[in-house]
Amino acid sequence: MAASARSLTDLLRRVPHGRWAVVGYAFVLGLLLYLLVWLAVRDRDDAPTEAGPAPLLSGPSGEPLPGPLAAGEGAATPLPPPDGVAPQLVEETPPPEPTPAPAESAPLPPDIETAPAPATSAVVQAPAPLPGQSPPPRYPPAALRRGESGTVLLQVEVDASGVPVTVQVARRSGSRDLDRAAVEAVSRWRFRPATDADGRPVPGSLAVPVDFTLD
Repeated sequence: MAASARSLTDLLRRVPHGRWAVVGYAFVLGLLLYLLVWLAVRDRDDAPTEAGPAPLLSGPSGEPLPGPLAAGEGAATPLPPPDGVAPQLVEETPPPEPTPAPAESAPLPPDIETAPAPATSAVVQAPAPLPGQSPPPRYPPAALRRGESGTVLLQVEVDASGVPVTVQVARRSGSRDLDRAAVEAVSRWRFRPATDADGRPVPGSLAVPVDFTLD
């Protein structure tokens, strides 16, 4: 007996003490508890149950549920028409579009409606060449050698300041050189402008004959 007590005392002395030893003891103890619980649960799951398999689903009175319907038997029953009146499609006619009122033309201002057209000033006195400012044309030497002569009739348009605006040949002399010399000479002339009824100068026109004669 004394020897057994001495052996236990020696064993307890050899067991390590300290914080880490306590942690180790707790871990070993927890592992043992986990193994015991796992074995108990496994034994309970493996034990045969006394109750038989669960019964199949049945109706409220214990009768089996009806089987699936055959194709075509479960079609929906159409609803009867109300009071035997067939449905009709009613189309509403859209209201006619309003016709736009005709646009009223705005009256013209009085000054445009009643304003008279500007009157053209009537020429009372035709323009005329100014003495000393209408020298005769120079006789062309080529026409003189050929012995050409004749009269050129020119139509001259004169502005209100007495300056010729256009000079055109109204009747030819038969010589191109004489016609050209007459146009060049009259284009340099100065005229007394035409006047209207109030004596104001206005544009006008006149016919100017130019003679070429051989002496």
